[in-house]
Amino acid sequence: MAMITNDWLPALEMEFQKPYYRSLYRFVKQEYVSAQVFPPADDIFNAFHFTPLGKVKAVIIGQDPYHNIGQAHGLCFSVRPQVEIPPSLVNIYQELHDDLGCYIPNHGSLVKWADQGILLLNTVLTVRAHQANSHRGKGWEEFTDAAIRALNEQNRPIAFLLWGRPAQQKKSMLHNPRHLILEAAHPSPLSAYRGFFGCKHFSRTNDFLKTHGESGIDWQIENR
Repeated sequence: MAMITNDWLPALEMEFQKPYYRSLYRFVKQEYVSAQVFPPADDIFNAFHFTPLGKVKAVIIGQDPYHNIGQAHGLCFSVRPQVEIPPSLVNIYQELHDDLGCYIPNHGSLVKWADQGILLLNTVLTVRAHQANSHRGKGWEEFTDAAIRALNEQNRPIAFLLWGRPAQQKKSMLHNPRHLILEAAHPSPLSAYRGFFGCKHFSRTNDFLKTHGESGIDWQIENR
Protein backbone atom coordinates (compact mmCIF):
# COMPACT_ATOMS: atom_id res chain seq x y z
CA MET A 1 0.00 0.00 0.00
CA ALA A 2 1.13 3.54 -0.77
CA MET A 3 0.71 5.10 2.65
CA ILE A 4 -0.99 8.43 3.32
CA THR A 5 1.57 11.22 3.62
CA ASN A 6 -0.37 14.48 3.18
CA ASP A 7 -2.49 16.40 5.71
CA TRP A 8 -4.82 13.42 6.12
CA LEU A 9 -2.10 11.68 8.11
CA PRO A 10 -2.48 13.66 11.37
CA ALA A 11 -6.24 13.09 11.20
CA LEU A 12 -5.95 9.34 10.62
CA GLU A 13 -2.61 8.23 12.09
CA MET A 14 -4.19 7.03 15.36
CA GLU A 15 -6.30 4.59 13.34
CA PHE A 16 -3.18 2.80 12.12
CA GLN A 17 -2.30 1.93 15.72
CA LYS A 18 -5.66 0.43 16.65
CA PRO A 19 -6.24 -3.34 16.89
CA TYR A 20 -8.95 -3.32 14.21
CA TYR A 21 -6.56 -1.77 11.69
CA ARG A 22 -3.76 -4.20 12.43
CA SER A 23 -6.22 -7.03 11.84
CA LEU A 24 -7.48 -5.35 8.66
CA TYR A 25 -3.94 -4.89 7.38
CA ARG A 26 -3.13 -8.57 7.87
CA PHE A 27 -6.35 -9.59 6.15
CA VAL A 28 -5.86 -7.31 3.15
CA LYS A 29 -2.19 -8.26 2.76
CA GLN A 30 -3.12 -11.96 2.66
CA GLU A 31 -5.96 -11.30 0.21
CA TYR A 32 -3.58 -9.66 -2.26
CA VAL A 33 -1.32 -12.72 -2.00
CA SER A 34 -4.03 -15.35 -2.31
CA ALA A 35 -6.68 -13.79 -4.56
CA GLN A 36 -7.25 -11.14 -7.23
CA VAL A 37 -8.12 -7.95 -5.37
CA PHE A 38 -9.04 -4.46 -6.57
CA PRO A 39 -7.92 -1.74 -6.75
CA PRO A 40 -4.17 -2.31 -7.22
CA ALA A 41 -2.54 -2.08 -3.80
CA ASP A 42 -0.83 1.24 -4.54
CA ASP A 43 -4.22 2.78 -5.40
CA ILE A 44 -6.07 1.85 -2.19
CA PHE A 45 -5.71 5.31 -0.63
CA ASN A 46 -6.03 7.33 -3.83
CA ALA A 47 -9.08 9.23 -2.55
CA PHE A 48 -6.86 10.68 0.18
CA HIS A 49 -3.82 11.15 -2.09
CA PHE A 50 -5.75 13.07 -4.75
CA THR A 51 -7.81 15.22 -2.37
CA PRO A 52 -5.96 16.53 0.72
CA LEU A 53 -8.10 17.14 3.78
CA GLY A 54 -7.55 20.89 3.70
CA LYS A 55 -8.85 21.13 0.12
CA VAL A 56 -12.07 19.10 0.46
CA LYS A 57 -15.11 21.06 -0.74
CA ALA A 58 -17.49 18.18 -1.33
CA VAL A 59 -17.70 14.50 -0.49
CA ILE A 60 -19.30 11.71 -2.52
CA ILE A 61 -19.53 8.43 -0.61
CA GLY A 62 -19.60 5.12 -2.45
CA GLN A 63 -19.82 1.56 -1.14
CA ASP A 64 -16.99 -0.74 -2.21
CA PRO A 65 -14.78 -0.59 -5.31
CA TYR A 66 -15.80 -1.84 -8.71
CA HIS A 67 -14.98 -5.54 -8.78
CA ASN A 68 -14.39 -6.22 -12.47
CA ILE A 69 -10.93 -6.29 -14.01
CA GLY A 70 -9.34 -2.92 -14.66
CA GLN A 71 -12.12 -0.77 -13.25
CA ALA A 72 -11.26 0.33 -9.70
CA HIS A 73 -8.48 2.84 -9.10
CA GLY A 74 -9.28 4.13 -5.63
CA LEU A 75 -11.89 6.82 -6.39
CA CYS A 76 -15.54 5.92 -5.94
CA PHE A 77 -17.61 5.75 -9.15
CA SER A 78 -14.49 6.51 -11.25
CA VAL A 79 -12.71 4.25 -13.74
CA ARG A 80 -9.56 4.75 -15.76
CA PRO A 81 -10.07 6.54 -19.11
CA GLN A 82 -9.79 3.45 -21.30
CA VAL A 83 -12.40 1.47 -19.30
CA GLU A 84 -16.06 1.26 -20.29
CA ILE A 85 -18.21 3.67 -18.26
CA PRO A 86 -20.14 1.69 -15.60
CA PRO A 87 -23.94 2.01 -15.44
CA SER A 88 -24.04 4.05 -12.22
CA LEU A 89 -21.63 6.59 -13.68
CA VAL A 90 -23.68 6.73 -16.88
CA ASN A 91 -26.59 7.83 -14.69
CA ILE A 92 -24.43 10.36 -12.82
CA TYR A 93 -23.46 11.88 -16.16
CA GLN A 94 -27.11 11.96 -17.22
CA GLU A 95 -28.09 13.86 -14.07
CA LEU A 96 -25.18 16.25 -14.62
CA HIS A 97 -26.47 16.88 -18.14
CA ASP A 98 -30.01 17.49 -16.92
CA ASP A 99 -28.91 19.63 -13.96
CA LEU A 100 -26.09 21.75 -15.40
CA GLY A 101 -26.12 21.06 -19.13
CA CYS A 102 -22.79 19.21 -19.08
CA TYR A 103 -22.20 17.07 -22.14
CA ILE A 104 -21.75 13.35 -21.50
CA PRO A 105 -18.04 12.54 -21.84
CA ASN A 106 -16.49 9.55 -23.58
CA HIS A 107 -14.68 8.19 -20.51
CA GLY A 108 -15.24 7.63 -16.79
CA SER A 109 -12.21 9.12 -15.04
CA LEU A 110 -13.26 11.51 -12.27
CA VAL A 111 -9.72 12.61 -11.38
CA LYS A 112 -10.67 16.16 -12.40
CA TRP A 113 -13.27 16.19 -9.61
CA ALA A 114 -10.80 14.86 -7.06
CA ASP A 115 -8.25 17.49 -8.05
CA GLN A 116 -10.83 20.22 -7.40
CA GLY A 117 -11.58 19.10 -3.87
CA ILE A 118 -14.24 16.42 -4.28
CA LEU A 119 -13.39 13.50 -2.01
CA LEU A 120 -14.50 10.34 -3.83
CA LEU A 121 -14.55 7.96 -0.90
CA ASN A 122 -15.78 4.38 -0.79
CA THR A 123 -16.71 3.14 2.68
CA VAL A 124 -14.80 -0.10 1.94
CA LEU A 125 -11.51 0.36 0.08
CA THR A 126 -10.80 -3.12 -1.33
CA VAL A 127 -12.76 -5.99 -2.90
CA ARG A 128 -12.14 -9.44 -4.35
CA ALA A 129 -12.52 -9.75 -8.09
CA HIS A 130 -16.13 -10.41 -9.14
CA GLN A 131 -17.31 -10.58 -5.49
CA ALA A 132 -19.11 -7.40 -4.49
CA ASN A 133 -18.96 -6.60 -0.77
CA SER A 134 -16.43 -9.39 -0.18
CA HIS A 135 -14.32 -7.15 2.10
CA ARG A 136 -17.26 -5.67 3.96
CA GLY A 137 -17.08 -5.96 7.73
CA LYS A 138 -13.30 -6.42 7.87
CA GLY A 139 -12.47 -2.99 9.30
CA TRP A 140 -12.50 -0.57 6.40
CA GLU A 141 -15.80 0.91 7.58
CA GLU A 142 -14.23 1.95 10.87
CA PHE A 143 -11.32 3.56 9.05
CA THR A 144 -13.44 5.52 6.61
CA ASP A 145 -15.78 6.56 9.43
CA ALA A 146 -12.74 8.18 11.06
CA ALA A 147 -12.19 10.13 7.84
CA ILE A 148 -15.81 11.27 7.80
CA ARG A 149 -15.54 12.41 11.42
CA ALA A 150 -12.41 14.39 10.53
CA LEU A 151 -14.33 16.07 7.72
CA ASN A 152 -17.23 16.86 10.03
CA GLU A 153 -14.82 18.72 12.30
CA GLN A 154 -13.55 21.00 9.55
CA ASN A 155 -14.48 24.61 10.22
CA ARG A 156 -15.45 25.47 6.66
CA PRO A 157 -18.39 24.66 4.38
CA ILE A 158 -18.34 21.16 2.89
CA ALA A 159 -21.14 19.52 0.90
CA PHE A 160 -21.85 15.83 1.54
CA LEU A 161 -23.62 14.03 -1.31
CA LEU A 162 -25.17 10.89 0.18
CA TRP A 163 -26.52 8.60 -2.53
CA GLY A 164 -28.27 5.44 -1.36
CA ARG A 165 -28.84 3.95 2.07
CA PRO A 166 -25.24 2.90 2.93
CA ALA A 167 -24.01 6.46 2.35
CA GLN A 168 -26.97 7.93 4.20
CA GLN A 169 -26.13 5.82 7.24
CA LYS A 170 -23.13 8.14 7.68
CA LYS A 171 -25.43 11.11 8.26
CA SER A 172 -25.42 10.54 12.03
CA MET A 173 -21.74 11.54 12.10
CA LEU A 174 -22.42 14.83 10.32
CA HIS A 175 -23.68 17.39 12.80
CA ASN A 176 -21.55 20.44 11.99
CA PRO A 177 -23.99 23.23 11.02
CA ARG A 178 -21.46 24.68 8.56
CA HIS A 179 -21.88 21.71 6.23
CA LEU A 180 -24.56 20.82 3.68
CA ILE A 181 -26.05 17.33 3.59
CA LEU A 182 -27.77 16.23 0.38
CA GLU A 183 -29.53 12.87 0.13
CA ALA A 184 -30.84 10.99 -2.89
CA ALA A 185 -31.33 7.47 -4.20
CA HIS A 186 -28.25 5.63 -5.44
CA PRO A 187 -27.43 6.24 -9.14
CA SER A 188 -27.52 2.51 -9.87
CA PRO A 189 -29.93 1.54 -12.67
CA LEU A 190 -31.90 -0.31 -9.98
CA SER A 191 -32.68 2.86 -8.04
CA ALA A 192 -31.80 6.01 -10.02
CA TYR A 193 -35.43 6.56 -11.04
CA ARG A 194 -36.46 6.58 -7.38
CA GLY A 195 -35.00 9.98 -6.63
CA PHE A 196 -31.49 10.30 -8.03
CA PHE A 197 -32.63 11.71 -11.34
CA GLY A 198 -33.79 15.24 -10.69
CA CYS A 199 -31.98 15.64 -7.36
CA LYS A 200 -29.87 18.54 -8.73
CA HIS A 201 -27.10 17.82 -6.24
CA PHE A 202 -24.45 19.30 -8.52
CA SER A 203 -26.02 22.74 -8.89
CA ARG A 204 -27.08 22.74 -5.23
CA THR A 205 -23.50 22.02 -4.19
CA ASN A 206 -22.22 24.92 -6.27
CA ASP A 207 -24.92 27.26 -4.96
CA PHE A 208 -23.97 26.33 -1.40
CA LEU A 209 -20.25 26.82 -1.95
CA LYS A 210 -20.71 30.18 -3.67
CA THR A 211 -23.11 31.40 -0.97
CA HIS A 212 -20.34 30.74 1.56
CA GLY A 213 -17.64 32.53 -0.42
CA GLU A 214 -16.09 29.46 -2.03
CA SER A 215 -15.59 28.84 -5.73
CA GLY A 216 -17.92 26.31 -7.31
CA ILE A 217 -16.92 23.01 -8.88
CA ASP A 218 -16.35 22.68 -12.62
CA TRP A 219 -18.27 19.43 -12.96
CA GLN A 220 -17.71 18.98 -16.69
CA ILE A 221 -15.50 15.98 -17.45
CA GLU A 222 -13.93 16.69 -20.83
CA ASN A 223 -13.65 14.16 -23.62
CA ARG A 224 -10.30 12.51 -24.27
